[in-house]
Amino acid sequence: MALLPILEYPDPRLKTVAQLVEHVTDKHRQLIRDMAETMYAAPGIGLAATQVNVHEQIIVIDISPEKNDLLVLINPEIIAFDGETSGEEGCLSVPGYFDKVKRAERITVRTLTESGKTRTFDAEGLLAVCIQHEIDHLKGKLFVDYLSTLKRSRLLTKIKKQQKESARL
Repeated sequence: MALLPILEYPDPRLKTVAQLVEHVTDKHRQLIRDMAETMYAAPGIGLAATQVNVHEQIIVIDISPEKNDLLVLINPEIIAFDGETSGEEGCLSVPGYFDKVKRAERITVRTLTESGKTRTFDAEGLLAVCIQHEIDHLKGKLFVDYLSTLKRSRLLTKIKKQQKESARL
């Protein structure tokens, strides 16, 4: 297994729309293991392939406190939404920044498993929010895209300032 580099906002590659996985192969299963290791090491609770510069529809998620309940979603599709919730979100591609985002409270998801079988399930709470957040990545969207223009502008200014300071060191 290998740790993969995580792209950081405002990297334009994060805007790339991921392609469907036609057949789940051993190459995909290796990518899933590498993505899981990267997510756990970061540490995070979700990671989309787009974030590691692989533009295929693959997501790994683990919201368990013990970090031992990996959920793999391939070609995930939300087929039903219900309710609304608003909570603070963060992102491995936008380190150190958190803000409130409105999401559906409950969702129904259709996806492929790691073995290539179709699975449909319901999710709510943190899991539902995490799935929506990661599917957004596959569509080339980040949680900061939900923020006002002013908040995004301030964030970009802060990031550019940090990059200049890092470059001087």
